[in-house]
Amino acid sequence: MEIVADLHVHSRFAMACSKSITIKGMEENALKKGISVLSTGDFTHPMWMDEIGSTLEEAEPGMYKVRGSDSGVRFVIGTEVCTVYDDGKGRQRRIHNCILMPSIESAKAFNAEISKKGDLASDGRPVLNMRASELVEEAFRASGDAFVFPAHAWTPWFGVFGSMSGFDSMKDAYEDQEKRIRALETGLSSDPKMNWMVSSLDKYSLVSNSDFHSLQKMGREANVLKLNRLSYSGIINAIIGRRDSGFSKTIEFYPEEGKYHFDGHRNCKFSVDPAKSNVTVCPVCGKRLVLGVVHRVKELADRDEGYVPGNAVPYVNLVPLAEIIAYVMKKTAFSPVVAREYGNIVGKLGPEIGILMSASYESIEDASSKEIADAIMNVRENRVNIKAGYDGVYGEIDLLGREKPEERKYGKQKGLGDFG
Repeated sequence: MEIVADLHVHSRFAMACSKSITIKGMEENALKKGISVLSTGDFTHPMWMDEIGSTLEEAEPGMYKVRGSDSGVRFVIGTEVCTVYDDGKGRQRRIHNCILMPSIESAKAFNAEISKKGDLASDGRPVLNMRASELVEEAFRASGDAFVFPAHAWTPWFGVFGSMSGFDSMKDAYEDQEKRIRALETGLSSDPKMNWMVSSLDKYSLVSNSDFHSLQKMGREANVLKLNRLSYSGIINAIIGRRDSGFSKTIEFYPEEGKYHFDGHRNCKFSVDPAKSNVTVCPVCGKRLVLGVVHRVKELADRDEGYVPGNAVPYVNLVPLAEIIAYVMKKTAFSPVVAREYGNIVGKLGPEIGILMSASYESIEDASSKEIADAIMNVRENRVNIKAGYDGVYGEIDLLGREKPEERKYGKQKGLGDFG
């Protein structure tokens, strides 16, 4: 069987997340998206864990379903936590880590131990006063089948390789527990091609997940796996074993759309491509730029762009259907008219991911419009133009060539030439 798995999500108890997120709502949205397996997210939060326990029941080993439901959507018990510690040299080290557990019981055992290191009720993504290596130890003490991987590995403040984190290797970050790290999450602002430029990452499986803060963003990145049978161990083994074990591909954001792709200053509306310029000080305010993902990949890369490791899992870039509809209609993705058209298209053609990846041009045009069909085909064939994101600002994607080339390059952002 082939499944689509989104293994890093959040609940309504995490900071800056929609208050409408519920387990049943996640199930309903997964059906629209075409997602088979979801992380519960935020199992460290006491109130969310209560909801997990009262709403879910075990269906297959390590896999849970909504009680009484036969929808086919499954959940794995997962969370994200932030580890923070002082390195003894006056610098604070911070990493966001994703953790999957094979059962509710093992997750509760883990929570009992890490509750000594921070207030679990304060946030769905709690801040723990401990080293990342200690976190890994506690996870595997709770269960030998725990699965830990760094979240959005390249983002500036909390990514393991982020410009503000200060780690140049997984060994530096996870110390003696690095041997237990088998995967890393590339994040929205990088894709596998960028990670393949760093040879030290060849030993890790590259996973992609939505890290959604609202249900609409579910599945914007995900993993496609082929399994003989559905189970927690089957999913983990497929990820670790990569193509030889059924890890078919990842679904990726265009990394330029991510919020931290280029270097820049949000307040100054200034950004720069570090692959083309060595500017690291903002010409507007004179302060150091927030160095983004491209910058850090450039610093750690020991291969040219385009290198593909022998065991690499392929990937495909997609743009969420709601974003495509919003672009065509010149509305926001959360507009009611966009929601109605989304429901109309999915109602006629089936789940979103299938539409984006394989529905025919003719069927999409019949169900919606020529412009939406053209936009989806342009995404499939990488005929898009993107003004890259920076310093917390999402990139802007042009799906139908509406903007002039000079606008696609700079848009409302200031270019280097403006400060000459």
